[in-house]
Amino acid sequence: MADTVDLQDPVVGAGLLLAVGVVVYGAVVSDTIAGIEATVAATWVFAVTFAVLAGIHANVGQYDLALGHGGAAVGWLFVLLGTSGLQVILGVVLLVLSGSYIAIRTVRRRSDSSEDRPEAE
Repeated sequence: MADTVDLQDPVVGAGLLLAVGVVVYGAVVSDTIAGIEATVAATWVFAVTFAVLAGIHANVGQYDLALGHGGAAVGWLFVLLGTSGLQVILGVVLLVLSGSYIAIRTVRRRSDSSEDRPEAE
């Protein structure tokens, strides 16, 4: 397998730092950023982060993780844009299912890759 650069950690880290920065800005400076509440803007950052991760995973052929992250991005969209309680609940359920799927696939990938490595003597 060709060497690849693992971009998941930096993308998640950047998204998390940006979201925290937006919330801190909202708490310290102003409740809104360009007319949008800071907490809503931070949630949009999370939605975009998951969409970017889905694109990265799809680009390198990891379609299982692309599906999981894409599902989480769609879940955030349902939560953010939902006009009824049912749509928001559907978004939360999609977030839980996608997050569980991502966690299971990530643990399995790590255990598979650790079994492939020869042990040091």
